[in-house]
Amino acid sequence: MMGRRLMAEALGTAFLLAIVVGSGIMGEQLAGGNNGIALLANSLATGAGLFVLIVLFGPVSGAHFNPAVSLVAALRGELSRAHLMFYIAAQLGGAVIGVWIAHAMFGLDLLQASVRTRTGTAQWSAEFVATFGLILTIVGAGRAKESSLTLVAAMVGLYITAAYWFTASTSFANPAVTIARALTNTFSGIRPVDIPGFIAAQCAGALAGALAAKAIFQKSA
Repeated sequence: MMGRRLMAEALGTAFLLAIVVGSGIMGEQLAGGNNGIALLANSLATGAGLFVLIVLFGPVSGAHFNPAVSLVAALRGELSRAHLMFYIAAQLGGAVIGVWIAHAMFGLDLLQASVRTRTGTAQWSAEFVATFGLILTIVGAGRAKESSLTLVAAMVGLYITAAYWFTASTSFANPAVTIARALTNTFSGIRPVDIPGFIAAQCAGALAGALAAKAIFQKSA
């Protein structure tokens, strides 16, 4: 059973990164230098892909694809703390493989390091807000007994699509995604040196989001 869950997390995260990085590459190639068009392609593909992946893998593993989501699930008692590190390892491995798959599909070098700068208070604040909102969305969407996986998937996909546009960081909101995107010197990349600030902001946002969700939704849980 655990093997199936870890496979679902690894495969789902790999597809997520292939979608994020691949759509960024395709968007940039077709946009003719218009970064707004490239971001539109990137955000729509990511939101649509998330919907499919959550519906597909949710019944198996919960479709976290995100160490911050798994951490909150463990704190809420929805994931065994003994299994948390296995989930995170599967997500990290899948994320890296997904980046390599995207590179292979576009004929790029598999091994790369990003030089795209993403740092500073504005970027960190954006990652805090993006992750806070993601956790609030996940917990809020799934709080009622009648909530369906399709509803949760739709809300998460739509939230991430929106967050690409309203956050200065374009909403990574995911430590595994952050680490993997440092391995692509394409539209969606981030410099390796900028990773710690992003992950710190994401973890803080996730914990704050979990506390807010508990305060807001606990009577309906």
